[in-house]
Amino acid sequence: MSSATSRPRTNQQPGEIKAPSASRPIGTPDKNKTKEEKVADNSLTVTDNSFDEQVQASDTPVLVDFWAEWCGPCKMVAPILDEIVAEKAGGLKLAKLNVDDNLRTAQRFGVMSIPTLILFVDGEAKLRIVGAKSKSALLADIDPLL
Repeated sequence: MSSATSRPRTNQQPGEIKAPSASRPIGTPDKNKTKEEKVADNSLTVTDNSFDEQVQASDTPVLVDFWAEWCGPCKMVAPILDEIVAEKAGGLKLAKLNVDDNLRTAQRFGVMSIPTLILFVDGEAKLRIVGAKSKSALLADIDPLL
């Protein structure tokens, strides 16, 4: 007889990490979310080619989120930005620019770290925020310029 402690049998292989069960697969949209919890209607994706037309020529203030797919802090701040824009419905747009795919625009505005947020009002950069911040900190910076 072995003196080893017996473990309950599972389908898990040795060394395998089992993720907690979820009601839906990761990355699947939650159909029960409210409109405000989903990506804001005023959010758009901009590129090197569309930046001037969609951001600088906009009559509405535009908050540009310079981000990248691999950036953890960018992923943390994204839902906060969506909330802010949803709350400002019609008074603020969110433009997302992937710096890996649109290097020219990132260089043009001197983006050296991400996330970087630049608020454009009447086509001019009025505010630059570097790094992830809380919703209240972002609003404290943005609200006076709207």
